[in-house]
Amino acid sequence: MKNPALYLEISNSNFVFTIGKNDDQENFEIIYRLKSQIEGFENNRINDFEKLFNSIKEKIYIIEQKVNFTFKELTLIIDNLEATFINLSGYKKLNGSQISRENITYIINTLKSYVGEIENKKSIIHIFNTKFNLDYKKIENLPIGLFGDFYSHELSFSLIKTSDYKNFEKIFNNCNLKIKKILFKNFVKGVYLSNNNKNLETFIQIKINKKNSQIFLFENNSLKYEQDFRFGSEIIYKDISKITSLKIETVEKILRKINFNQISDEELIEQEFFDDIIYRKIKKKLIYEIIFARVKEISELIIFKNINFKYYNNKFRVIFLDINEKLENECLGDIFSMIFSLNNRIDIKRLDGFSSKNLVNTANRLVHFGWKKEAIPISQSKKSLLARFFDSVFG
Repeated sequence: MKNPALYLEISNSNFVFTIGKNDDQENFEIIYRLKSQIEGFENNRINDFEKLFNSIKEKIYIIEQKVNFTFKELTLIIDNLEATFINLSGYKKLNGSQISRENITYIINTLKSYVGEIENKKSIIHIFNTKFNLDYKKIENLPIGLFGDFYSHELSFSLIKTSDYKNFEKIFNNCNLKIKKILFKNFVKGVYLSNNNKNLETFIQIKINKKNSQIFLFENNSLKYEQDFRFGSEIIYKDISKITSLKIETVEKILRKINFNQISDEELIEQEFFDDIIYRKIKKKLIYEIIFARVKEISELIIFKNINFKYYNNKFRVIFLDINEKLENECLGDIFSMIFSLNNRIDIKRLDGFSSKNLVNTANRLVHFGWKKEAIPISQSKKSLLARFFDSVFG
């Protein structure tokens, strides 16, 4: 790729523009990054088209002047645009015959058409080959050429509202840019984690932010489901503030200093934290108990009592826990890990080392080389009336 490529990551109200190009070893080198809050986009929704268009147009102009290049296309990496996930299976009776590429193509196109009918106001962004079963036995790869009696093929679909898709398409068309590809951020994360953890194809990732939390399921190297929650670490600080009558700022100072692994039952909060208020005797153990109770409730809402994950709660699984930087600085990350680990069927791993650079590098490889589990519908030539008749009679 001789020319630089443009990537745009959209997360909440933050827009991150990244420009880079591949070197001789196919490594993606970042040339320039621009992070900005964009007007007209709030709570993961476009609330003012004109403001959003003008803001993006301005940033693209700045970028093109900076790198001295006029872009013709870009890749969008989106996070939490009220995505929908659908999992469907298609079947084929073989009666001892061989599975052909046409059989699989027909299943993929048929399921895709069905999703298009039931979700006619949404656009498909990703399709994954999730499971292959031949005669009720799991097959690791596409079983083209194998013989059997009954074949089932499960697909996972990721969709966003068509109105959102068309709005972005119109904005970038007006900026003389074509959307080359749209990627779900959690899909890119899942690919990164799969590539960097050998033989790990199924796992869950939980992200705890300040005002929101998120969980996604990556099964058989496919993004199967994600869910967002309108609560985050901020609720813990509010709980402590409400029960102890301390200001949020004071609570934050206290949590930056306390080591909860080394406190006694009677140990009190030091007087140094009460600079501008009257000192009161508050046990550190009380602060810990407030945190423990709230984090336990958060863990139950997100996964352990989440009906959407009921099926997976009975299976051993790996959970990657992504704690925001503020929680790590205030010693709360360890409490989250400990509480999630109370379920002995779970292997908790802390998500370390995942950066914006990792995100764009992984996205770049996906754009140019694809992913082993992504399914691409293939246009089929029209069959004659006689061929369609025999298909309907003999399947």
